[in-house]
Amino acid sequence: MDISSLQKIARENGVVGAGGAGFPSYAKMTEKADAVLLNCVECEPLLKLHRQLLAMHAAEIVGMLDEVRKTLKADEAVIGIKSEYTETIEALEEVIKDHPSVRISKVRAAYPMGDEVILIYEALGRVVPPGGLPAEVGVVVYNVETMYNLYRAVHLGIPVTDKLVSIVGETDHPVTLRLPIGVKTGEAVRIAGSITCNDPAYLMGGPMMGRMGTYETPIIKTTNAVIILSRQHELIMKMKKNLDVEIKRASSACCQCRTCTDLCSRHALGHPIEPHRIMRAAADRNTSDPSVFINSAFCSGCGICEKYACPQGLSPRAMIQEFKIGLKKEGINAGRPEPAPVASDREYRKVPVHRLASRLGLAPYDVPAPLEDEPVSVSSVKIPLSQHIGAPARAIVKKGDTVKRGQMIGEAAEGLSVAVHASIDGTVTEISDRYIEITS
Repeated sequence: MDISSLQKIARENGVVGAGGAGFPSYAKMTEKADAVLLNCVECEPLLKLHRQLLAMHAAEIVGMLDEVRKTLKADEAVIGIKSEYTETIEALEEVIKDHPSVRISKVRAAYPMGDEVILIYEALGRVVPPGGLPAEVGVVVYNVETMYNLYRAVHLGIPVTDKLVSIVGETDHPVTLRLPIGVKTGEAVRIAGSITCNDPAYLMGGPMMGRMGTYETPIIKTTNAVIILSRQHELIMKMKKNLDVEIKRASSACCQCRTCTDLCSRHALGHPIEPHRIMRAAADRNTSDPSVFINSAFCSGCGICEKYACPQGLSPRAMIQEFKIGLKKEGINAGRPEPAPVASDREYRKVPVHRLASRLGLAPYDVPAPLEDEPVSVSSVKIPLSQHIGAPARAIVKKGDTVKRGQMIGEAAEGLSVAVHASIDGTVTEISDRYIEITS
């Protein structure tokens, strides 16, 4: 298969990054890469689906990984995986015997190892420059579910109509389900089991980089987990902080200990992000050195500084994100600075995931959540036309139309965009420029 054919299949079948920002997978494909990296690190606490999926479908995923490597004319394919995922590694070792250009790179269970910039250095020894993309160092990165979705699109003709989601936390049945795109979060939680706390909150994605959801929030192509917690849980309370209050707290309590910067994973790779300097400048209202604020553009948003490092419980990440938004709004380009040398003590600055889970008060919820791979049946879905970076899809159905699961209901727009598809059989009952609702 040539690269343009693979790109066309990925675009028309709606394949995007199955996590994070949902970057359209076809746009990553380039013959400039000499390595394809499969990300099976899943570094946030309680996330489980990638290791489960890779163990269950090792042959299909590794086969597709090698096929992508050949299509891109890359020299090797590397699977980055935590060394503690022994069951998945055993399944891989059986399969890669038939794929000599594929190798396994075992990494520590540290956070944020799943950050592609960090994993590229761990698995390949290459430093992505500040503000740069993996392709600039000859690497294309996909996560496990994205690669499986690509396999299904290429070999089975199945577009992305559902999403694997780990439903964990305050539930009597922690489980990983294959849910139709567009199902309500509350409905997904009800299907999984019974909630075991009063006044539950829904955390969409990981506890470090996730966002708050509601009963009505739709499951989309990037939803990896729904973590159910009491609204009184410390993690949920922290997510409701007032930024103005946090700036005042920084002014009175930040002791400039540098722990936030010392534990920053991007800083350890030589990127010019220094949270302690940002805290100092913000607290003192000191704008004499604009580079302090401009360098906030290089923050990955991993949250180590805020949810793990700071001994005072301050909020550097929230403040940095606010500055990043401001830079974008004002059209300020942070430039492309050369990275400093990788920190010689970087290995000792890594944050163990199990310690992180304990610090976040999540250790009691770190239990098995078995993967049930058969699609779940629901009566209605509300499918967003934008579930990815780039332009939203354009609706090609109208209210009252009967549609089948897998049918394209939104075509890719001009520029960076992918199609969206019906996730259930039914009738289009509502349509807008943001979503399409289908009822069975």
